[in-house]
Amino acid sequence: MEQKIKSIIARLDSSEIAFADVRITNTDYEAIGFENGSLKHYGNSAGSPAIGIRVLINGCFGFAGSKDLSEASVARLITKAKNNAIHGALFQKEKLSFPPLPASICEYIHQPQIDPFTMSKADKMDYLNKLANAIKPAGKIVHSYVMAEFERQEKYYANTEGSYSHTVVYNTLPVMGVISADSGQIQSRTWPGHMSAARAGFELFYQHQFGENTQRIIQEATDLLDAPEIDEDRADIIIGGGHLALQLHESVGHATEADRIFGQEISYAGKTFVKPDMLGRFHYGSEILNIYSDSTDPRGMGYHPMDDEGVPGRKVDIIKNGILVDQQTSRHIAHKLGLQPSSNMKAAFADDFPLVRMTNLCIAPGKGSLDELIRNTEHGYYLDFTKTWSIDDNRNNFQFTTEIGYRIDNGKITGLVKEPTYYGITPEFWNACDAICGEEEWAYHSTFHCGKGEPGQIMRLSHGVAPARFKNINVSVKL
Repeated sequence: MEQKIKSIIARLDSSEIAFADVRITNTDYEAIGFENGSLKHYGNSAGSPAIGIRVLINGCFGFAGSKDLSEASVARLITKAKNNAIHGALFQKEKLSFPPLPASICEYIHQPQIDPFTMSKADKMDYLNKLANAIKPAGKIVHSYVMAEFERQEKYYANTEGSYSHTVVYNTLPVMGVISADSGQIQSRTWPGHMSAARAGFELFYQHQFGENTQRIIQEATDLLDAPEIDEDRADIIIGGGHLALQLHESVGHATEADRIFGQEISYAGKTFVKPDMLGRFHYGSEILNIYSDSTDPRGMGYHPMDDEGVPGRKVDIIKNGILVDQQTSRHIAHKLGLQPSSNMKAAFADDFPLVRMTNLCIAPGKGSLDELIRNTEHGYYLDFTKTWSIDDNRNNFQFTTEIGYRIDNGKITGLVKEPTYYGITPEFWNACDAICGEEEWAYHSTFHCGKGEPGQIMRLSHGVAPARFKNINVSVKL
């Protein structure tokens, strides 16, 4: 495959083409789902190939992709990509340009502890079936599910600058959940939450201790039926890592994808309140807030040695001591903003056009444990495990509800609250952050399902966070 992709690049090295790149992916995927103790669905696709060819002619990118890697298909794709660029340039008001980069060559082969694609199907099914039966409906539990998704993707990338990359990665998404009902109301508990994916294999089920937490979610879902709601207007809240990852994702991650500044993602709830003149001066959060994009950390699903337009992986400060200092960018947008490209251009599969995407977007840890933070909170609530959420298309006004909350009085947990809900405006909310737990609480929380683009693409990515406290937040659910 290396020779194939390099031979295609050689055919694109011409005076009319300012830049070109080619990517090839081969993807294995398996999904297993149980409901109420029984197998509900199973899907498997092995060795799904794709190829994408992108050329820059007259300041316009032309792209063509296919799942057919034959020589006849490649010839058609080259012609189509060139024609798309030539015709697109006639209607493009601004010519795209960016400085060249030195050639880079890299390889990364990830090997999970337990390869889900060599593990026997019978062993996988037996493990998941036991989990499903441990949480199947009984008493006030009326619905339950166990789901697993496994992905292996091999990718080849090359461009006309001489860069070449070959990677193999494994990603796994495990989750289980129960729904309780009584007296006209329902409650839910999942484990380990909805951002439970990781760059890993089947071992992730053991690392998250699924078997040890079946009775926990059953008990909590049942107890939540009788728990009170929050009955005050404003309070201090501590947000656990699983939910804080989503808060970061929606109100910082998408807001700092720089293609949104220039209206390139509007139809997918894709604007942003961020403007170019905010860089270096806008107080996005409090002074303790440091947020960075890091595609160099192999622990996260956003790791890559090279992105999908040839930029080597980088760690880039997005918010430094509360100030917005950079963006997640493509090569063209970085050049337009006077920034260095951040290595954030990614395509889900080779026949998708690369877009500005989050990789590993993280909040730098602060100091202290979660227990210490709770002890240092006179009154408030500890919230975790996302239930519902919404945010406006400027990534500014939001509402989040978690599955479970714990009331804090005089530094101690004093009881459960159900459906804790909080509201905010992005800069005000992050400026209210007055404490972030330390390295001992910091962990990656990851998703399989970040959507963007038309046609839509689903990206795998991670957020490194530790629990954090926010002061005087609107938690009123009164109508």
